[in-house]
Parts: sequence; C-alpha cells; structure tokens
Amino acid sequence: MSAVTEAETFDQTVAENFAGRIGDVLDAGAVAVMLSIGHRLDLFDSLAGLPSATSAELADRAGLAERYVREWLAVMVTARIVDYRPAAGRYSLPAEHAACLTRGAPLGNLAVYGQHVAIMGAMQERVLDCFATGAGTRYDDYPCFHRIMAEDSDQTVTAPLFDAILPLAPGIVDALEVGIDVLDAGCGRGRALLAMARRFPASRFVGYDLCEDAVAHASESARAAGLANLRFEARDLTGYRATGRFDLIVSFDAVHDQKDPAALIRSLHGALKPRGTYLMQDIGGSARLENNLDFPMASLLYAISCVHCTPISLGQGGAGLGTMWGWETAEAMLHEAGFASVARHVLPHDPMNVWFVARRS
Repeated sequence: MSAVTEAETFDQTVAENFAGRIGDVLDAGAVAVMLSIGHRLDLFDSLAGLPSATSAELADRAGLAERYVREWLAVMVTARIVDYRPAAGRYSLPAEHAACLTRGAPLGNLAVYGQHVAIMGAMQERVLDCFATGAGTRYDDYPCFHRIMAEDSDQTVTAPLFDAILPLAPGIVDALEVGIDVLDAGCGRGRALLAMARRFPASRFVGYDLCEDAVAHASESARAAGLANLRFEARDLTGYRATGRFDLIVSFDAVHDQKDPAALIRSLHGALKPRGTYLMQDIGGSARLENNLDFPMASLLYAISCVHCTPISLGQGGAGLGTMWGWETAEAMLHEAGFASVARHVLPHDPMNVWFVARRS
C-alpha cells in the first residue's frame, strides 16, 4: 500500500472552520478586557440606570471622557452586549444583559471575571520568564488581585453565606448564635468573616492571610464597622501549629495555591476542638483533564491557574497543584488528614465550586 500523503488527508473545510473559531476566540478575548474596563469604570451600572443614553450622556453620568466612552460602546455594540439605535445615536443595556453585568445582579456579575483576563495580559512578560526558568511568582506581583478576589467572594461566598453555605454544616448556625471560636484560613480582605462577625456577635472570629496588604484592608474594615469580636493577622500558615483552638475553621478558595495544601489541611484538623468543623470551598473541577471538557469556564480556570495559582505555589517552593487540582484531590487530603467524616456538596446555583464539610472526631 502506498503511504497517504499529507495533501490527501488535509481537510480544507475543517481548517477554515477552525480558523474562524480562533478568530472568535480573539474577538471574545478583546471583549473580556472591555468587560473589565466597563466594570471598573461603572459603565454597565451607569447605563443600566438609564432607559437609553447618548455616548455624551453616559460619559457625563459616569464622569468620564466622551471619546473613550464612545469607543468602548462600539465594542459593546458589536459584541451584541449593548443595543444601539443609530438614527438617534442612543445606547441601552437590556435588562436581561444587566442581569449578569452589574453590581448585585441576580445572575452574578460576570464582568468581575473579565478582570482576570486583563491581569493575564499585564502578567505576560513575567509568566514568559516563568515558562523558561520554572520559577514562580508572589501575590504582590499581581495588580489589584485582592480587590478582585474580594469582589468574587462577595457574590460567591458572602451573598449566599447564611442561606445556603453555613446550613451545609448541621448545627453550626445555632452554635454561632450561642458563641464559638472561628478561624478563616486564607481570609484575603475578610469579606465573609466581616459578615459573620456582624451576624453573630456572641462568637469570636480571627482571619489569617499571608498578604499584609489584604490583612490591613480587612483590619480597617473591621475597625470601621466597630466589630470587637473580630481580628485579622498577617500570617504564613506554612508549618502552622495549634491544638484544639477553634470550633469552626473555614477556607474559601484558598487551599489549592498554598505551598503544601495537604500539610495545611492536616494543621487545620489539629487546630480544631474535638467534634469541630472544617468548611472548605474550592474550585469544583476534576483532577482529570478529560472530565473537565464541559466544566463551566474550564479554559478560563486553567488559564488563571497557569498565570496565577500554579506559579504562586511554585514561588513558595510548593508543588504547583493549580486551580483545577480536583475535588478528588481535595477530598482525599481531607480523609488523609484524619477527619472523622467528609461530606461534599455542590450548590444548585453555583456549579463551579465545591463545598466540603469535614468533622473532627
């Protein structure tokens, strides 16, 4: 049999269709950065508050330069995000679109995640060097990281905290009402802990985070709120040792980029009082790539992992497990840490995250 040549096997239609798909990817990437800009400048919120507006009216409402607002609007119109009436020169944001692009939106504010795409561009030169050297990064290498994570936490953790998240741990709400000791390990700007301290004044709360700027922001928020039952401390949890101090420990999207997630989970198990509870949230993807082909925004999550979570871990001398380390990995580490029971939950409104309720004996 004669060998089949490359020319005989090349499918021109497949190639052209794929080129079109890549064009769509590039177009969507540009839109994602513009989503970030629109979010940061309150343009979506400003436009949503008007029946319609000219570019000058929107610029005036947002306190911005009209020529830049007009160009931003052109991106939004061609992306079919904003409606445009050319005869009147007026723009509008349909309510159905505002439902996922404005602060406090009922479907969550997806424009928040456009900021991750913008950060990837800002970090490209540093990440190129990481590819070449195998080196890692530090949290303070990333512009606005803690602000973005606080915004994310507001809608994925703080908003559903009392109605959907804390009730996952039977009896914990009643215990918080009576008064218990609570640790947030990897608290960032502490939005969830601030909310709990307000709701449960009889309980005592402490938040630890590696990053001093995040802790300073959280501490100022606690002072401004007059919360005497809450304190924050800048602390590297590597090698953390405490015995029987807390009734409840929480970690929200904080474990996978640690230097040694397994060691951290073991130390948190030891820091719990007998029959204490560890409530841990992380990304709900699988440890197996082939299982994540249809996982929500999987490519974005792997990209965030490549640019942030993996190099952050490697920069601490860690294993670099990455954002998509997998619920299977997390569950196994919880069992190996010695927890008497481990229950895994996925909330109906949030398929991207997984919640573990682990009990100490």
